[in-house]
Amino acid sequence: MFHPIEIPFGCVLLFNVVKLKDGVEVSDVEMQLGEMCNTVKNTYGDEAGGFIGGQVFKYSGFVSNEGSFDSKKMTEDHIVIATYWKSFEQHEKSHADKVFKEKFDALAKYCDETYELGYEMLWQGVPE
Repeated sequence: MFHPIEIPFGCVLLFNVVKLKDGVEVSDVEMQLGEMCNTVKNTYGDEAGGFIGGQVFKYSGFVSNEGSFDSKKMTEDHIVIATYWKSFEQHEKSHADKVFKEKFDALAKYCDETYELGYEMLWQGVPE
């Protein structure tokens, strides 16, 4: 469950921002989040499904002075779900599936807003 992942060049990244309702804490949605992520991993993690791997992050409140044009601009608390897929089409097919929709709907009850943006990989590297 907490193993390192390898991201192959040419995959797509889906970046899902999840903003929780006022008064809802990450601990309140851990079960829904875990079940949804586990469902994706176990149901769509083969050649036909296209899921490669994923990560979940909680916004920690810091903004980089060095990597931002306007580091004083703050954002609301949120969770990010980053998933890697062989293709955008495989992602969309999985997320249209009833099995996934049930898990996502359970999480969405606790959210004010969710949106998911897709990215094509242009570069990757590691230290030599």
